Amino acid sequence: MNPLVAPESSSHHAARCALSVNVNKVALLRNTRHLGLPSVTRAAELCLLAGAQGITVHPRPDARHIRTADVHELAELLKTWPQAEYNIEGNPTQNLMNFVRQLRPHQVTFVPDSEDQFTSDHGWNLPADMARLRPLIDECKSLGVRVSLFMDPSPEAMPLVAELGAERIELYTETYASAFGTERQAAVLAGFTRTAEAALAVGLGINAGHDLSRDNLTSFLRAVPGVQEVSIGHALIADALELGYTETVREYQRAIQKAYASS
Repeated sequence: MNPLVAPESSSHHAARCALSVNVNKVALLRNTRHLGLPSVTRAAELCLLAGAQGITVHPRPDARHIRTADVHELAELLKTWPQAEYNIEGNPTQNLMNFVRQLRPHQVTFVPDSEDQFTSDHGWNLPADMARLRPLIDECKSLGVRVSLFMDPSPEAMPLVAELGAERIELYTETYASAFGTERQAAVLAGFTRTAEAALAVGLGINAGHDLSRDNLTSFLRAVPGVQEVSIGHALIADALELGYTETVREYQRAIQKAYASS
């Protein structure tokens, strides 16, 4: 078991939230040339050295950013970081399950993207998607891989996630990020709070991600109980272009710590 990842618990006071860095955008930049620069594995290593607790990738079928070789090379890197978590995201009806079967990452996050989708923009529709998800979740669990479902803030869906056997949800946070700093922020955030409370009530762990940033992360963690892990890519890599990987990861860890210092 990963010692830096909080254990599943029904407590509303989870251990300190872990930071998983999504390195997709490093691969996107690299793919614009044929020089292998910037290095995806080096970026991941620098983030881990700076204190990130995990690495996330979302290999899409068109390989427009993360490629098959990257997924395997990062798996090798993570073997030298036994305290860190490897999280692979994607649609389990596309190319994701082959990676799960071959590599058995610590966590797999099921995301309902179409093959040509620009970026993730919605969670699973339960109960409509339950029949096709159930055997895939069962297979992951038989391989010893924790399953997280990418979900919109929907309290009523949380018992259905638990019924499927997934261990966690990943809250899709774009609506919060869009509302941050506006008069809608409190109302939108309240929906995430209610969803997290519903998830905790049925024994689910909570992850979160999509458009979280240095600016909005602390407020989110203060309001939403039990978040065990945030997966952050676009904003973090954008910050790293200015600050470097090391200082950027430290800045995000400070943003996380501020949420706990205020509690």
